[in-house]
Amino acid sequence: MADAVATGDFQKEKISGILKRKIEEQDGEDSEDDLMEQKKISRKQTAHRLCPYLDTINRHVLDFDFEKLCSVSLSRINVYACLVCGKYFQGRGTNTHAYTHSVSESHHVYLNLYTLRFYCLPDNYEIIDSSLDDIKYVLNPTFDHDQIRGLDESGKMSRAIDGNLYVPGIVGLNNIKANDYCNVILQALSHVAPLRDYFLREQNYAQVKRPPGDSVFLLVQRFGELMRKLWNPRNFKAHVSPHEMLQAVVLWSKKKFQITKQGDPVEFLSWFLNALHMALNGTKKGDSSIIYKAFLGQMRIFTRKIPSTELDDKQKAAMLLTSEYQEVITESPFLYLTCDLPPPPLFKDETVENIIPQVNLYTLLAKFNSVTEKEYKTIKEDFMKRFEIIKLPTYLILYIKRFTKNTFFVEKNPTIINFPVKNVDFGDFLTPEVKAQHKNTTYNLIANIVHDGEPGKGTYRVHILHKGTGKWYEMQDLHVTDILPQMITLTEAYIQIYELKQD
Repeated sequence: MADAVATGDFQKEKISGILKRKIEEQDGEDSEDDLMEQKKISRKQTAHRLCPYLDTINRHVLDFDFEKLCSVSLSRINVYACLVCGKYFQGRGTNTHAYTHSVSESHHVYLNLYTLRFYCLPDNYEIIDSSLDDIKYVLNPTFDHDQIRGLDESGKMSRAIDGNLYVPGIVGLNNIKANDYCNVILQALSHVAPLRDYFLREQNYAQVKRPPGDSVFLLVQRFGELMRKLWNPRNFKAHVSPHEMLQAVVLWSKKKFQITKQGDPVEFLSWFLNALHMALNGTKKGDSSIIYKAFLGQMRIFTRKIPSTELDDKQKAAMLLTSEYQEVITESPFLYLTCDLPPPPLFKDETVENIIPQVNLYTLLAKFNSVTEKEYKTIKEDFMKRFEIIKLPTYLILYIKRFTKNTFFVEKNPTIINFPVKNVDFGDFLTPEVKAQHKNTTYNLIANIVHDGEPGKGTYRVHILHKGTGKWYEMQDLHVTDILPQMITLTEAYIQIYELKQD
């Protein structure tokens, strides 16, 4: 009798396990037992896994750049892409949105956006076919060391499925509404070689340890995904949408930077580089993250207080002898240098009415020669400061301060900067002692961000050097065109990235 009861319990448990697995399968989640069983019977059912509906797949409508959520339930859990119409649906069991869609629309081929496995619905069997590898690669491009090594050596063009030709790395970014200020920064950073190479290999940062519940690492993942899509030689289309990347930016900047409101590229650049550095467990050490390795420089700042103008000369002389007014020396790291433009002429006569003021780049860089002093005014006190660069980074970012805020409005300085695109020697403003510590101080321009139009109402575009082709390209959102290097110097440069020449 006891044996009979035990046998009955065992059968109940077995039936319960089968039912549990069926429920899990209906929900679209594969248990470990299911995965093992599928592996065991895969050889026997190979013929069953060859789907007769593969010719219904429409690659022209597939777009994996947007949020991976169900178009009906808006859930991010267990989402499948219909490869016939391109829409996203949850689950694949009999009561799921994907199953319902397959029955009502006769769309049978689906891709799990997380596991990258293909299924045929409503029959609910997995499809194994090498002809689907291109779809899997578009969703998750991967790069090996040889591919990365050849990115700056090859100018080979790729062809999208719509027939358009494009150069990997020179791909337009969609402007959702007012995110051009983010697009130009993302495009420029995608051509900083060590940063690009680091993020093209997901394993470089996939294992970075984060505290439990710290989801800021999503920013790192999204930037890596965007970088791989920009350099993907097998894209289905010749442009990429940064939608998921920007959603992470909006979230982790606490809506400081938004898709629907124009922002300042230099503010976004500063925040973004520091956010990536912290997410990669960066510290104050110069080699603690790929961000600091590429962009971190060091400067020495000399600061002294200025006595009030209300004092007479005798009182000023007496105050300058006190310790409070002695020059204070501090050292500070920097990710970019702020260059001040000379003020434009206040009055114009008939002869200079149409003349745009110009200034040489080296004149702006004289600010950092440790000799030139500049006055800084605050509400309480005024200071004189001079700056000395003591360590140049591998990639030097210059911020040209074009906008000045006053009580009533923001004013833009239209001064044109005369700069060469090659062989810029930043050692000319270093002290002899500091220059002797640098093996090389010559840089080449690789990215130039430009502002057009009125303050707060204008647009941004970026000029990029593609090393593989040796050509310069102008990119403004989805628009990508060739441009001559001579034309770049005629623009109202706002942010520039220079690369140290390697011997």
